[in-house]
Amino acid sequence: MAPTKIQHDQPSPEKKRQPVKRFDYQASAGIRQQATKAREMIQAVWLEYQANPACQSLRNQLLEHYLPVVKYNAERLWARLPDGVELDDLISAGIFGLMSAIDAFDLSRGVKFETYCAPRIRGAMLDELRHMDWVPRLVRAKANKLTEATNTLETSLGRAATDQELADYLELTVPELEKMCRDANAVNLVSLNKKKWGNTDGYKELCEVDVVENKRSEDPTRRLKKNDLIRLVTKGLNRSERLILILYYYEELTMKEIGHTLNLSESRVSQMHSSIVRRLQFQLQKREPEFLT
Repeated sequence: MAPTKIQHDQPSPEKKRQPVKRFDYQASAGIRQQATKAREMIQAVWLEYQANPACQSLRNQLLEHYLPVVKYNAERLWARLPDGVELDDLISAGIFGLMSAIDAFDLSRGVKFETYCAPRIRGAMLDELRHMDWVPRLVRAKANKLTEATNTLETSLGRAATDQELADYLELTVPELEKMCRDANAVNLVSLNKKKWGNTDGYKELCEVDVVENKRSEDPTRRLKKNDLIRLVTKGLNRSERLILILYYYEELTMKEIGHTLNLSESRVSQMHSSIVRRLQFQLQKREPEFLT
């Protein structure tokens, strides 16, 4: 009996172990050296600036170095704000906070400047937001309280809360709740300068004021339809009959006023009006297939 040969599976090319990437200690050390060198350089700038606070070039170097801190805080705050607030406005306000922090920073206390300047930068941005907001803080606080109460009741009841339920929850009377709602409506006003569509694909940038409907202007299409209807209705009528229809239905005058205009009695105007309406009904019934096509 021939001995059984044990065959060992050879690893396929696909199953070969991928080489493990070695950590580049030299590159990491180089990065650490660059960071250390940058810290030493900015520390030297701080020492020179503390010795000579009137030097604008040193102050500008510090501003340029810590500008990313301003952008970081501005982007974090801007992400939680409505669309009407511009990021550049927050950055501009944050730069003023950074300048104030540079002037007031004491290097001898051993505190990192990034830790010291962050509250001042955010505070300057919040001050700018309060300055931009025309709604008083008390009114906005009431609006937030009303919104929170409404959402809480809708969640617990599973439906929209009534005025009485909302008033009981806020411990107010219904008239006080109505006044609170009127005051809170001021928060929901929209600026007409708010951007609606950006400047993309070569199109002009549009704001809310560009797309607001002007209710005082007359729609040209509606005016043409109105003129066509007047011509259709008054076709085949004499001058007095046309005037009666136009003055009554379009100018909205009374029968008595039309009689004074045409030197006719009120009863005569009423008789002529009834006769005109009967004739128009007969004409429109004959032409009904034209309107259906």
